[in-house]
Amino acid sequence: AGMDGNRVEPFMAAVEKIHTFSLIHDDLPCMDNDRLRRGLPTTWVQYGYDMAVLAGDGLALYAFETAVKALAGSERPATVARCMGLLAQKSGIGGMIGGQTVDVELSGKPIDAGRLDFIYRLKTGALLEVSMMIGAILGGADKSQVEAVEKMASCVGQAFQIQDDILDLTSTTDMLGKPVLSDEKNQKTTYVSLYGLEKARLAVRQLSAQAEEILKSLPGDHEFLEYLIDMLITREK
Repeated sequence: AGMDGNRVEPFMAAVEKIHTFSLIHDDLPCMDNDRLRRGLPTTWVQYGYDMAVLAGDGLALYAFETAVKALAGSERPATVARCMGLLAQKSGIGGMIGGQTVDVELSGKPIDAGRLDFIYRLKTGALLEVSMMIGAILGGADKSQVEAVEKMASCVGQAFQIQDDILDLTSTTDMLGKPVLSDEKNQKTTYVSLYGLEKARLAVRQLSAQAEEILKSLPGDHEFLEYLIDMLITREK
């Protein structure tokens, strides 16, 4: 089954809305208490705590209002509905929000490697997983291929988050567009604080190689995805 652009675009827009909602709430004083994002004042600083909470809530719901547009005229409504369910699952308590909940709950407390992997897999990996899985499902992937895509995206998500930990320690506010040493300020256990910079960098390379190996096992043109994975993992900001 070929991928239908009219079905894909509403989901792309929905994921962007959920991601933006997560960033707005992540910056709140009750979470990471950050004042800068992408070189600009964070939403709560610019518009107030109350408006930032409402903006995040509104975007979370607007995401599904957007995603449901994929049902209009669809020849595969059951497939579209499956993707909507997956989007909710990976965004909610079994995914991104669940990871953020554990992250906040354990902030300032010692975290072992297993719990840190759990937080990274849910908080950062879940949204990448659902993005790639929805693309695969709408493109006609079978069960084993969707599972392979989920694993690949999980590797990318973990590598992305470890790279984020590295940049928080080694970059500058001007380069990142957000405050550095934020993890230290919030007394967060990170991959770098657990294992050190060299092991963190090695983990990024290993996870990247694993993701690329899975990608090569899948059919289709990989060139753009290879570029995208490399860009996400080797980024400097």
